[in-house]
Amino acid sequence: MNKRKRFVVQEHEATRLHWDFRLEINDILKSWAVPKRPPIKPGVRRLAIEVEDHDLNHLSVEGTIPEGQYGAGTVKIWDLGEFEIESMNTVKIVIRLFGKKMKGRYALVKFRGENKNWLLIKTKTNDDSER
Repeated sequence: MNKRKRFVVQEHEATRLHWDFRLEINDILKSWAVPKRPPIKPGVRRLAIEVEDHDLNHLSVEGTIPEGQYGAGTVKIWDLGEFEIESMNTVKIVIRLFGKKMKGRYALVKFRGENKNWLLIKTKTNDDSER
């Protein structure tokens, strides 16, 4: 399960500023909208709202999405790189990111109940440097 896959984080100035966090899993991009800048320091948690899966071509999307189209607004790549899955089930995904800004171990933990809300957490590990 340790084969590296790609991830991207896109800063998306749409109706509201948010960050699109996307992981390549099973030939699609599992995607979450993160209302605040994603964490880069250990212990920081951010709400991550699960959204529909996206095609792999969204790994490189940047620019302006025209008014009237889904996601209208400005998109720029905030971070990208590769990741490894340490563990994954329906309520928790533990990954190691190898990005330019997001590095080290992260967890996505689903809120209880039938909803789309998760927490994106930068976990504390011995090999993560505190910035």
